[in-house]
Amino acid sequence: MRVREIAHARTGDKGRQLTISLIAYRPEDYFFLLDCITESAVSELFAPVIVAPVLRYEIPTLHSLNFVLRRAPEKSVTRSISLDTHGKCMGDVLLDMELTGN
Repeated sequence: MRVREIAHARTGDKGRQLTISLIAYRPEDYFFLLDCITESAVSELFAPVIVAPVLRYEIPTLHSLNFVLRRAPEKSVTRSISLDTHGKCMGDVLLDMELTGN
């Protein structure tokens, strides 16, 4: 099962900082996301384009996880003509992640 089957994403980016929020479609799936979508899993997924460990914030009242990622200065959205590292693209990458459960 892929993340997109149980959640949707909202993204935002300002320069070097990128945020990706995962919001479970159903409240009961939030706990599955908590177990599967860890800071280390997201750090590993985006290792080629980030420079610092990923931070994860839990928002149980919204059944949501918010991830904060930092890019290298040369990967900044405002300094690149590449579409590959924009938040919308990276949100889709996270939604395509395979869920295995713990």
